Amino acid sequence: MPVLDDRALNRAALARQLLLDRSDLPASDAVAHLCGLQAQEPQEPFVGLWSRLRAFDPAELSDLLTGRRVVRTHLMRRTVHLVTADDVLAWRARHTAMLRQKALGVYRRDLDGVDLDELAAAGLAVLGDGRPRTMAEMVDAVAGRWPDVPRRALGEMLVSALPTAQAPPRGVWREKAGVRNVLLTSWLGREIDPLPEDDTDPVGQAMVRRYLAAYGPATTADLRAWCGLAGLRAAVAAVRGELVAFRDERGRELLDLPGAPRPDPDTPAPVRFLPAFDNAILGYNDRSRIIDDAHRGISVAGERAVLVDGRVCATWTVEADTVVVSPLNRIAKTDRHAVEEEGARLASLLTGGDRVEIIKSPER
Repeated sequence: MPVLDDRALNRAALARQLLLDRSDLPASDAVAHLCGLQAQEPQEPFVGLWSRLRAFDPAELSDLLTGRRVVRTHLMRRTVHLVTADDVLAWRARHTAMLRQKALGVYRRDLDGVDLDELAAAGLAVLGDGRPRTMAEMVDAVAGRWPDVPRRALGEMLVSALPTAQAPPRGVWREKAGVRNVLLTSWLGREIDPLPEDDTDPVGQAMVRRYLAAYGPATTADLRAWCGLAGLRAAVAAVRGELVAFRDERGRELLDLPGAPRPDPDTPAPVRFLPAFDNAILGYNDRSRIIDDAHRGISVAGERAVLVDGRVCATWTVEADTVVVSPLNRIAKTDRHAVEEEGARLASLLTGGDRVEIIKSPER
């Protein structure tokens, strides 16, 4: 079985994530290809697409949101993702059990004795008129039935158990707006695809293929870490005959689509600025292909990352009108200029200027 080292896996991941060469895809097609974008922070998907698309206009993504072609919703790992309308309708039923269990994992004691189906039905009745509501408004409407249950627990379970979207202007470019929840079926005017009545898992099988197209080659542990779903072993087994297999340097099996890009490991990788919680990092259980273990914590702490030669080398933020880069490792002089150039382009998007500051690099 062929062995792929971390550099080969890095270049494959960059190519699948549209980070090796910016793509000409429309924003909607890019969101679909990437299986959605992490969107806990409402403005971050704009940077994620800007780093991946050659002529990205933020207004295009805003129009997709207001036009109801993409939605913000709790999905993979019970985190907020920006996904296409088609994908959320196809995937949501497959995620329902996981979403409930994730919420219970946090609020099990608070929700002890609460019939979750009854709670979901009460929430469904509240949202049934199609009007977006805040979590507080949803809880106000049902709290009388469960007066002794903490409001936070009720609200978090409601948005996990019910298939909802976060209505605009939340997530629109340069808009600041709170979360207002609306039923997906009301918002999109379409029904959620039901799960099959037999033991087949067509949604799981489709997600395996889609994940590998955007993240492969990858282990089954990587797949599980990306989506948070249980029961995918059978889906993997069902499509295994379509796949090719490799091993990494630690002997683990990697699966992939046979025709998917696996560039030469020596392919140059341009500097890229990633948004907070970008799935190019979070989409794997083993993230060593893109980030050193010593810096793994930044990927879940909301730090924005800078890729140099395809690996996380620095973090970045915006202070006033300046993009400020904080190196995690020493940045070579030859790479520093590329970081400044890409940072200036990012500053133009975010601030209208071109100011970049790279603070002193660590000596190591």
